[in-house]
Amino acid sequence: MSQVMIKVRDNGPLLVEGPFTVVDAAGNAFTIPVGKPAIALCRCGQSKNKPFCDGSHRDCFTAAERAPAPPAEPPAN
Repeated sequence: MSQVMIKVRDNGPLLVEGPFTVVDAAGNAFTIPVGKPAIALCRCGQSKNKPFCDGSHRDCFTAAERAPAPPAEPPAN
């Protein structure tokens, strides 16, 4: 079974890899090009091709989120 992975790109889009479907608020599916291994979803809000990234973030957006470290294991008694 294939797995979907979403990568948060520094200063850029969300990169989605794997088998997925993108639907709008009415439940209509966006067309994803066949054979494309990943798509980039806009997160800056400036793309002219929403929900997909068109590179507009380069002029308006900075972000470099990191996942939090896993919780520390409690000491053994």
